[in-house]
Amino acid sequence: MHKSYFLPVPLLLALSLLLGACEAPAPEETAEAETGPALKDVYNGAFLVGAALNPEQFFERDASGAALIKQHFNTITPENVMKWEVIHPEPGRYDFEAADRYVEFGEANDMFIVGHTLVWHSQAPDWVFEDGAGNPASRDTLLARMRDHIFTVVGRYKGRVDGWDVVNEALNEDGTLRESPWLQIIGEEYLAKAFEYAHEADPEAELYYNDYSLENPAKRDGAVRLVQHLLDQGLRVTGIGTQAHHGLASDAPTVEAQAATIEAFAALGVDVMITELDIAVLPRPREHWGADISQRAELRDELNPYTEALPDSVQQALAQRYADLFGVFLAHQEAISRVTFWGVTDGDSWLNGWPIAGRTSYPLLFDREYQPKPAFDAVVAAARGADGS
Repeated sequence: MHKSYFLPVPLLLALSLLLGACEAPAPEETAEAETGPALKDVYNGAFLVGAALNPEQFFERDASGAALIKQHFNTITPENVMKWEVIHPEPGRYDFEAADRYVEFGEANDMFIVGHTLVWHSQAPDWVFEDGAGNPASRDTLLARMRDHIFTVVGRYKGRVDGWDVVNEALNEDGTLRESPWLQIIGEEYLAKAFEYAHEADPEAELYYNDYSLENPAKRDGAVRLVQHLLDQGLRVTGIGTQAHHGLASDAPTVEAQAATIEAFAALGVDVMITELDIAVLPRPREHWGADISQRAELRDELNPYTEALPDSVQQALAQRYADLFGVFLAHQEAISRVTFWGVTDGDSWLNGWPIAGRTSYPLLFDREYQPKPAFDAVVAAARGADGS
């Protein structure tokens, strides 16, 4: 600071005003200059904008990540801490430490809080589907376990978690029901029972069906049939989440397919959500991987080409892909309640480890140094172009 205390008071005040106009911006202004305008603000009035969080972020050990989340997002989803293997690892034992902190983080920052996920064939311990001898559990036993799990988890957060992914990924690529242990042991009724129990546990919570590759017409039609069947039974299903794990234009669903999916779900009279958005830029080990986490491939140099940085040409292609998708989302904003990215920065993304462990992926809007990428600018520009600003 300039030492001006020898000057007369009137001159000192004048100089103070002049210097104040030239001083560095306030901390919050610096943050916006570094990470851009808040996404939740530029999309205010269209839909909520969110991210999937990991414990480093919501425990705020990753202070930079937590700051980005607070600035840019008004809805959050837990990446893993509410999945059965984490929150209910053993019979009769629940572990709520991380889930409690996740919910508290959302409440403290006035966010729409999503619970993910109650009934899924993956990331559930073997004991859920077995008797004491390792044989398949009986139908009544599995139904009782489902009910206990849903009532315990949803009941704990009643009135605090705003919406739940009740059933996750129940469909095959052709739109038929996946032969999961839930289907094999209980039968098709497991879907209805999951929504029935979730509604009983918290009658005010929003309840969703969530799946990937729903831009595939056969799978999309299967999701429409599934949700319509539940609605016909009088069950509360308030929305469908299409995960939107996309790639670049050469190996991804078209924007027309994305639009058709939103329109098909909106015609059911339920909310449509983009729940796990990211765009893979790395070569695929084979075609049509979808988002089945059980699939794996071996690391090869040609499948991990950008270990140091993403080439500008690919950065621009990623930005254009995001611009095209957000153009679709904005055109259908009356049907869409939220758009959630699956992660915050490139370093957080599950695509660094799937379907090949050890790759360097770049699928999100913020880089590994927490800085906005050209894709971020494209998403902001899409909103500002839509409202004419």
